[in-house]
Amino acid sequence: MTALVWCPFPDHATACQVTDTLLQERLIACANLLDAVHSRFIWNGECGQADECAALFKTDASLLDTAVRRIAQLHPYETPAVMGWRCDAAAPDTRQWIETATRPVGA
Repeated sequence: MTALVWCPFPDHATACQVTDTLLQERLIACANLLDAVHSRFIWNGECGQADECAALFKTDASLLDTAVRRIAQLHPYETPAVMGWRCDAAAPDTRQWIETATRPVGA
């Protein structure tokens, strides 16, 4: 089964750094970086806004909790918004690619 993780970052460079670490650690198979995400939010009781770079990470469902924890650990925000969910459906070839890409080297 596959899973997705959504997370905004302060900028493209930070999103790339986190993505590269997750790829090297084989916690994800891919990340789609979406620049020019404008976020509006409530933080510490006040309305705020920021231009961010969002990432949609693709992973195996067995790695979802670990990937979410690792993203939160690597993220520069005090309280990053990291949310993941298991996918009910994925194309068989997509599922196989994600399983293969997240398999430990030599396994």
